[in-house]
Amino acid sequence: MSTYVYGITAASHPALPDGLGGVGDPPQPVRVLEEGELAAVVSDAPEGLRPKRRDLLAHQNVLSESGADGCILPMRFGSVAPDDAAVTAVLAERADHYKERLRTLDGKVEYNVKATHDEEAVLHLVMSKNPDIRSLTEANRQAGGGSYEQKLHLGEMVVAAVKAREAEDAVAVQQALEPLADATSVGPESTGWLANVSFLVERDSAAGFLNEVERIRKDNPHLDLRVNGPLPPYSFVDPGPAEPAGTKVGRESARE
Repeated sequence: MSTYVYGITAASHPALPDGLGGVGDPPQPVRVLEEGELAAVVSDAPEGLRPKRRDLLAHQNVLSESGADGCILPMRFGSVAPDDAAVTAVLAERADHYKERLRTLDGKVEYNVKATHDEEAVLHLVMSKNPDIRSLTEANRQAGGGSYEQKLHLGEMVVAAVKAREAEDAVAVQQALEPLADATSVGPESTGWLANVSFLVERDSAAGFLNEVERIRKDNPHLDLRVNGPLPPYSFVDPGPAEPAGTKVGRESARE
């Protein structure tokens, strides 16, 4: 039976909640494998595992439960080793790397912040801030709407102004929150978001971080900020050396 790995922690980590279930249908019992000063939170790996919502949530729940009382290095969904011995072998081989990461990330959590614009509010903002757009809008109005070329030119000016505002706001959001975080990680660009940034925050300082998010919201009603967290520090777990042949353990990963 192959072994599914949720995360890596210290052997001194508090015991897991009784009856904690992981991926699979029925959920596989979660257990701990120890090797020296390290431990891996694992279960048996079900056959034919796919990233279904139920199993993704089970993976996340195990990490949340096991990380509630101490640091855990989260592994990517689907991290599987041939057996328990392969997992403990990786722990022994990379002991220094994992212990350093645990020390660095102890007491810290991740908050992912995504930002987008309220379309109507940002259009009003760029119109009010750009005299050239206002002038052309008024000229078109007085001309009964303006010619096709004039309308096209106005539309191009508005699009350019909105894009410039997106870049400006993305920088502003990150710069406002960076002083309250120990580290930042910029996520991949995705359609619809002008900013996608993860922040590594001291658990005890989380309230101050969230208060600053609220301040940004109030001061910038044209912005829509989405916050996900606290999360295990997915974006701040550096990958170690390549894993032994035939093993998919050791690839710490960004959030799913």
